[in-house]
This record gives sequence, C-alpha cells and structure tokens, in this order.
Amino acid sequence: MTKTFDGLNRILEKVRETSHDFVVTTEIFPNLDVDRVARDMKLAEEGQTRGALNQPSKSSKALDDVELAIVSKVQDTRNTAYNNLEDQLHSFASRLGGLDFEGQFSDIHKANAEGVSNFKAEVVRGRNELHGLRRALNAAEEDYADFRRRHGITRAPRLSEGHVWFFKVSFLFFLFLIEAIMNGVFLAKGSDMGIVGGVTEAMSFSFLNIGIALVFALFCVSLTVHRSLFLKLLGYLSIGGYAALAVALNLGLAHYREVAGSILEDAGPIVMDRIRHDPLGLVDIKSWLLFGIGLMFSIFAFIDGWYLKDPYLGYAAVYKRLLSARTTYATRQEDLIEELLGVRDDHNEKVDEIIRDLSGRRRDHNAIIAHRAKLLSLFVQYQEQLERTANVLLKRYREANTKARTEAAPKYFDGAYKLDRIQPTKAGESELTDRDVAESIRKAQADLSDQIRKIAAVCDDGIDQYRELDKLHPETAPNG
Repeated sequence: MTKTFDGLNRILEKVRETSHDFVVTTEIFPNLDVDRVARDMKLAEEGQTRGALNQPSKSSKALDDVELAIVSKVQDTRNTAYNNLEDQLHSFASRLGGLDFEGQFSDIHKANAEGVSNFKAEVVRGRNELHGLRRALNAAEEDYADFRRRHGITRAPRLSEGHVWFFKVSFLFFLFLIEAIMNGVFLAKGSDMGIVGGVTEAMSFSFLNIGIALVFALFCVSLTVHRSLFLKLLGYLSIGGYAALAVALNLGLAHYREVAGSILEDAGPIVMDRIRHDPLGLVDIKSWLLFGIGLMFSIFAFIDGWYLKDPYLGYAAVYKRLLSARTTYATRQEDLIEELLGVRDDHNEKVDEIIRDLSGRRRDHNAIIAHRAKLLSLFVQYQEQLERTANVLLKRYREANTKARTEAAPKYFDGAYKLDRIQPTKAGESELTDRDVAESIRKAQADLSDQIRKIAAVCDDGIDQYRELDKLHPETAPNG
C-alpha cells in the first residue's frame, strides 16, 4: 500500500523544501562619513580658493562644479543603495514565490480526492484476496465434512504436533538406541570384537525390530478401524502377522546368541534350523532375557507408532488441510486489517505534519513581508539621511566659500538641496496577503481534517467488509 497516498507524499516533500534563512540588516544602506567625504573632496580648501575668486558669481543660479560633485557623490550612494534594495526585494519575491501556497493548496485538494479513492481500491483488492482464501477454506471444510460423512466418523481427529510429536519420535529413537546397546552386550559373547562387535551386529537387529513394529503400526494395523470390512479384516490379519514376525525375529536373535557363542562360522544356517525344529529350545537364561527385552521394545515401538497419527487412513490429512486453509485465511485477514490500520495511521501522521508545515510557511510569509516593509521604510529614511548629508557637505563648502569672498554669495547658497526620491518596485497585485494566506490555510486544514475522517470511515468499513466474510461463510466446528 506504499503508493496509496502518492499525492500526499509529494506534498509532504514540497513542504519540507523551503526554509527561512534570510537576515535583514541596515548594513545594506551604509552611512556616509561627512568628515571623511569633506576631507577627501577638500571642501574647505576648494571653498576658500573659489571664494577668493568670487566663484560662483553672485548672480549664478546653478550649482558649481564642487557642488555638483557633492550632489553626484550623494546620488551615487543613493543609487548603490537602491540597487542593493532591489536585489533584496527580488530575493524576497523569490522566497515568497518559493512558498507556493497556491500550488500547495491545489495539490492538497487533488491529493484529498485521490487518497480516498486509492484507499478504497486497496480495500477492494484486500477483500477480493480474502474472498478467494475464504472459498478455499469453504472447500476444505466441505471436504472434511464429506470425509466424516462418508466414513461415518463422529470423533475429532487425533494429531501429534509440536512437542508431542517430538517426544514420540524421540522415544522411538531412545528405544532403538537402548535396544542396540543391550543387544550388543548380550551378543558380545560370541564376537571377536567384544562389546563393540556385539553392538555393531545388534544395530541391524534393533533397526529391523523397531522398524517392523513402526511400519505395521502406521500403515497396516490402522486398517482395523476402517469402515470397509475388507480393510478391517486385513488390519486384524496384519496384527497377527506382526505378532508372529516380532516373536520369530526376537527368537532368532536369542538363538543366534547361543549359537554364536560356541560356533564361530556358519552360525546363520544353524539358527534357522533350530527355529524350525525347536524354536523354544533356549538353554541360557540370558537368551530368554534377550528375547523378552527385544519383544518388549517391539511392543513399545508398536504402541508409540500407533499414536503417531490418527488411526483412520486419510482422516488426519484432510483435517490438516482444513487447519492450513483456516490458518492461512485468518492470518491473511489479520495482516490486511493491520495494513489498513497502518496506512491510516501513516496517512494521519503525514497530514498532521503537512498542517504544521503550512502553519510554519505562514510564519515565514509574515516574516518576509515584515522584513520587506522594514527594508522599504529604512530606504525611505536612508534617502532622507542622504539629503541631510548632502546639505551638510554643501554648507561646509559654501561657508568656506562665503568667508573668502569679497563679493556677495549667490542667493541659492541660502537654499536647501532636495534629493530626488527613488520609488522601489511595488509588490504585484497577485501577491497573497496575510489574510488570504490565513484563510487558505484554514480551508486546507479543514480539507485535510475531513480527509482524516473519510480515511477513518473507509478503514472501518474495510475492516467490516473483511470480517463480513466470516458472517456470510461461518466456519464449521471441527467435530461436526
């Protein structure tokens, strides 16, 4: 479900991109040092020199070269400040454009429409998947019920799983190991290699003894509970066959012990002859003990094998298929529900983050507007300051000029210089105001909150749909 809310993910990536990192400072409009400018331009010297020559003439109405140089210096300073101001305003405009509220609001509206639809689609896909698993479970339940009906079974199946199965298999291995060791001890009487040789010979007898009991218990004797009379008869005959075979095998092992103890070669034919003519002709008590232990271990293995699985052929297998289908369905149902809840929670977290970031963008927007207004105000004040600076410089020059004159100074010396004001570029009409941004964010937050409610409703409805399948197709009890 990672693609369910792609639109929301794109919005979340965008709101994380823009950060507010500008700093406004008055250093962008450096003040002119009046004393240094006057000293560099030698205003006092120039005033005295030109005053001594009565320049400019008393009838002059235009600024002389020195005054024009002062005005030019101030105007150049103003122009430089204006260029810096325009650069800052352009930077502010770029940052305001980078906030892209209109684009964000449009994306949120689109993501809201897509998110609910995609989430509903996920619910439908999950329901279709569960429907297929539910049908498979129904088929397994029908097979199980049909098997019980055809074979007239009313009891629950007997299964050995987990630690029980491990215990039973371990018990068989234990029987084999113990019998092999004990047989080896008894058979060591006639072995050149002693106990090691006896155990080696005895392992084949033990494997055969335990194996025969296990095979009859698993595959033959279980026929005694079958509904078919023929198979039932075959099962009882198998029990007789097992008993005869177990007795014969363990008698043969006991005779082999006595014969191998006195004859080193060709013991096998002698053992077979003794079994045919005198099977109970054992003369050593240890041989009878070996026969009893072997037969007892065979019976233990037979009983353990009988309880390894259900005695009725095929009953455990059909029940295991039912359990497997039921587990698969229940597990997948819970997984799909968890996925729905997880996607819903992930969606809500992203929406909360988008709402917080939109509020942060509004703060950035207000900060940019405030800094821009402050910068414009500073530029207005700066131009006024430059005008005062120009008049101070002109006054120093004119005072020095007047003192050195022999004629009256021009009348315009008494007038103040007026610096032409430059008007910065105005913000575009399409620029959002704080009120516009606040209202748009409020609507976006309302839409996102409504989206959360819709997603929650779809999630609850999806869970109900998943569980509705259980009501439409109730499970059958294992025993009926």
